[in-house]
Amino acid sequence: MIEFHLDARSGVAPYMQLVHQVRQALRLGLLAEGDRLPTVKDVAVSVAINPNTVLKAYRELEYEGLVAKKPGVGTFISGTLGDDASLSEHEPLRQELQRWLEKARSAGLDEESIEALFQSTFRNRSTHTHTHAKTEEGK
Repeated sequence: MIEFHLDARSGVAPYMQLVHQVRQALRLGLLAEGDRLPTVKDVAVSVAINPNTVLKAYRELEYEGLVAKKPGVGTFISGTLGDDASLSEHEPLRQELQRWLEKARSAGLDEESIEALFQSTFRNRSTHTHTHAKTEEGK
């Protein structure tokens, strides 16, 4: 079962952090159709937020067709994302990333610095790729 966490420094609304975590778990194959999400009460207690925030996240996921409520039973995964690739299919990439993380820590970077480096590199790469695609279209 998924365990939610919140990052108060992220600038992302708590309900959207929960939505993103479910989407990520689906993409990685950690959640599948039929899996039960934790109860609203359990999530609210574990991450110390208002139950209405959890309800908002679950409603958003339901609107997207990713979960379905079964009254008196719980909220269940009812949809998928992507091509149903499982985490095991991405194991070589995960291992390579793990090695990179170890190198970053050995170089003296803390978790926050590693995350900042990744985010800036990811954004720059995304911007570069998008700009390059536009340049190619204009030729």
